[in-house]
Amino acid sequence: MALPFPSDTIAAIATAPGEGAIAIVRVSGPDTYALADRLFHCAAPPPSQRAPGTFAHGQIADPATNEVLDDALLLIFRAPHSYTGEDSVEIQCHGGSQAARRILTALLAAGARPADPGEFTRRAFLNDKIDLTQAEAVLDLIHARSERAARLATAQLEDALGRRIRGLYDALLALCADIESMLDFPDNELPQSVPDELAARIPPIVNGIQALLNTWQEGHLLRDGARIVIAGAPNTGKSTLLNLLAGRNRAIVSPHPGTTRDTIEEFVTLQGYPIHLIDTAGLRDAPCEIEQEGIRRTRHALTQADLTLCLVDASQPISQPEIDFIASHDPRKIVVIGTKTDLGQILDSKMLPKTDFFPVSLKIDPPTAQIKAKITQKVFHDRTGGDHTDFAISGRHHKSLLIALDEVKKAENRLKTRSEADFLPAATHSRAALEQIGLIFGKNCSEEMLDSIFSRFCVGK
Repeated sequence: MALPFPSDTIAAIATAPGEGAIAIVRVSGPDTYALADRLFHCAAPPPSQRAPGTFAHGQIADPATNEVLDDALLLIFRAPHSYTGEDSVEIQCHGGSQAARRILTALLAAGARPADPGEFTRRAFLNDKIDLTQAEAVLDLIHARSERAARLATAQLEDALGRRIRGLYDALLALCADIESMLDFPDNELPQSVPDELAARIPPIVNGIQALLNTWQEGHLLRDGARIVIAGAPNTGKSTLLNLLAGRNRAIVSPHPGTTRDTIEEFVTLQGYPIHLIDTAGLRDAPCEIEQEGIRRTRHALTQADLTLCLVDASQPISQPEIDFIASHDPRKIVVIGTKTDLGQILDSKMLPKTDFFPVSLKIDPPTAQIKAKITQKVFHDRTGGDHTDFAISGRHHKSLLIALDEVKKAENRLKTRSEADFLPAATHSRAALEQIGLIFGKNCSEEMLDSIFSRFCVGK
């Protein structure tokens, strides 16, 4: 079913609220230049007669009252060579809270419609200016919180992921066509080699899907940020470590047990990677209900952690509950930091369950850079293999790829039987895989799916 293409003209403020040198108001749609001619007063020729890719200086006036709203620049973009693929203009006016808002109000009164979140990018997708992976890359770039995430989004915007997805789609489309052509053969006239030849074309498709799935972990961590939970017994230096990693006094440091009674979260960027640091209440048998609730929240945070930094006092013998806590974790998702080595070190790695052990003093010359490097190595390199590509799939892509992988394997198993009774199921499974791959870059996607994706955008983009 073809998606309806919008036929009206939209307008929105494209810059963030607040004070600044300039603000930008975007207009796109069939009536763009009729609106521009009514509102923008400049030396001849009027906006509708100006060449694409040019700009003009003039005054924006309210057509209802002729009141001058601001001096502005008007940038000319003509279909199909614009961001949306439609006739478009951008009005650059003075920044601040009022100029752009007054201009937008005048545009809406003159006949434009307020743009929905992400509607400019949605129109770019509907007009085949970009595919859906590139549209999502726009959102990823806006939300990027680290250099690596921005680079990944930029590469995806330049179609790094889309090319891979469309390559898989083309291979599956050809496979579907050939499997379905087998159904036209009369009984017992299909050469026995044909199903084997078609089945032999599936492993490269499986490998291609799996290669994309292997980028999910890095994509998840870069888009959402890794959750690093700092846990351990009271007075082992958890809040001190949070402050060191955050670069500021985010948590209260006190020698009294139970000072931290709730999880404290701080977002930081470590070596170009986004990190959510979570300081937690000390794990112990708490004497009061408030601290007990803090410990309950600690345990909940631990279930969502991408990495746990377990702090133990290296100047004292380790307790059995601490050993049990460490042993309960996947060794790939925990680092034991032995603190207070300035008081003497009793604890060593031989006393611990098999895991990374890092003895430090957080009070005297703390090795903050080494701890940061340990975190990024453990989460972003050990977990992702450190083999950075120019793309990383999102949660939506991951779901479709898993379904496609299952369907294409089922098609392969049906073909291997060589039974004519299995040819139709093989065709059905391969077609289902094709549809899932197509959804990733926007083939035959529903309006509800687009609503879900573009509703996460800001207005004006």
